[in-house]
Amino acid sequence: MPHSLPIPTPPIAEGTGLPWDVTVGDAVAAIAEARNRHGDTFVVQSGPDHYLFTFSPAGVESFYALPEDTASKGLADYLMLRRKLPGEIFDGRRTLPNSLFRRDDVASYLVNLDRALEQTVAELGPDGTVDLFDLTRRLGHRMGLASWAGPGSAQGDTFDRLVAAFDTLDGSDAFVHPDVMAAVAASDKRAERAALDDIVALVATAVQRLDSGQTTDETLFGRIVEAWSSEPPDVRIRGIALDVALIHIASMSNLMAALGWAFVDLLEHPAHRDRVADGDIDLARKCALESTRMAQRSIMSRAVLAPVDFDTGDVSYRVPAGWTIATLLPLLNTSAAPGLERWDPDRWHRHRLADPSALPFAHAGDRVRARQVLVSGPVVLAGRDDGRHDPSARSVRVDARVDQPPDARTRTDRRGGTCSRRLPGGLRHRVRSFLTPFRP
Repeated sequence: MPHSLPIPTPPIAEGTGLPWDVTVGDAVAAIAEARNRHGDTFVVQSGPDHYLFTFSPAGVESFYALPEDTASKGLADYLMLRRKLPGEIFDGRRTLPNSLFRRDDVASYLVNLDRALEQTVAELGPDGTVDLFDLTRRLGHRMGLASWAGPGSAQGDTFDRLVAAFDTLDGSDAFVHPDVMAAVAASDKRAERAALDDIVALVATAVQRLDSGQTTDETLFGRIVEAWSSEPPDVRIRGIALDVALIHIASMSNLMAALGWAFVDLLEHPAHRDRVADGDIDLARKCALESTRMAQRSIMSRAVLAPVDFDTGDVSYRVPAGWTIATLLPLLNTSAAPGLERWDPDRWHRHRLADPSALPFAHAGDRVRARQVLVSGPVVLAGRDDGRHDPSARSVRVDARVDQPPDARTRTDRRGGTCSRRLPGGLRHRVRSFLTPFRP
C-alpha cells in the first residue's frame, strides 16, 4: 500500500478509522465528525488502506467524473464485496452480471415480475401486518430467482431456502453495514460459505430438471447451463450455481430497502399514493427516486490505479496509485442544500433532478442510481385499483413496521414505531417495474 500522501498534503483525520478495521459505533457519524474538524476534504488512514474523502461540490463532481481506467469504481466495489463474500464466487465465472439486461431477457423478467406480484398478493392475504422491508426484499428475490436460477427456484421450500441463503450472502452489507465486516472476517466467512453450499445444492436440482427434459429454458439460466456443458458433472454443477449466485447477488441491492421506504413515503402522502394507484407511472418513478435519495446510506469509492489529479474546488490534489477516493451519500443527499431534508418527488424530471443546481454535485451519482432503479428490479411499490369504488369491498389495513429499517438508520429520527394507514377498500398491492432498457 502507498506510503506517500497526495500533493499537497490534505488534512489528516487522526484517530478516525473505518469499521472493517477498527470498532466504530456509527461509521457515518465518525466521518461526519472528521468532516466537522477538517473540512470537506481529508485523509483517513484505516488499517493498511488510505482514503481521500471529499464532500465539496467540486470534489464530488470530480469524483463522479473520474475515468474508470484511472480510478476504478468496479475495482473499489470488488474490494468492498470481498470483505463479505467467499473468494471463490468471483473466480472462473463464465456468465457475468453484465449479461443480465439483453433486450430479450428483459421481456422474460417482466413476465416473471407479474408472476411474483401475484404470489406476493396471495401471500399478503386480505388483511394483517407486513414488514415492508421483508416484503420488498422477498419480491426482489422471487423475480430474480425465477429469471436466472432455473425451474422451481422461485416456489415453495426451495424459494424460502434460497432467500435465506442469499440474505446471508447479501453483498450490500459491505456498503451499508460495514460495521459487521470485522465479525465476518473473524469467522472466516463461515456463515457465507455455508449459504453458498446451500445454493449449490438447490441450483443442482434445477439443473437436473433441465437435463431430464422436464422443462426447457432459453433465457439466462439456459445460457448459464450451456456455458458449463463441457465440464465434468461436479465441476459443471458448482460452476453453474456460482454463476447464478454472483448474478443474483449483483442484482440484489439496498435499493430493495429503498423500495420499502418508497411505500412508506407513499403511505404518508395520500395524494401521491392515490395518483400512483391510479396509474401515474411518471410520478411513481419520481417517488421511487426521491425515496432512494433520502434513504441512501452507502459509501461510494474509486480505487486509484494510476496517479490522478483530483480537483476539490479550492485545491487540486495529485493522488497516488493505491489510494481510494471516497464520499458518503448520507452526508450529501439530505443536507447539501436547503430543502433536501424534505420528501419532494417533483424535484425530479424523468431520471434526473429537475434543477441540478439544487444539488449540483450529486446528479451524476443520481444517474447511476437511476439506472440501477430502472433496470435492476422492481422500483415502485404502488396500489392497483381493483374495485375501490365498490361500496361492498372490504377495507384493507396495512401496518408497515419501520422501526428497524435495513439501510436507512439516518432516517429513524423522523420514523419510528409502526406506520399504519387504512387504505380504500379493495386496494390491491402491486409493484410496478421499469425493466425496459435504460435510455439517457
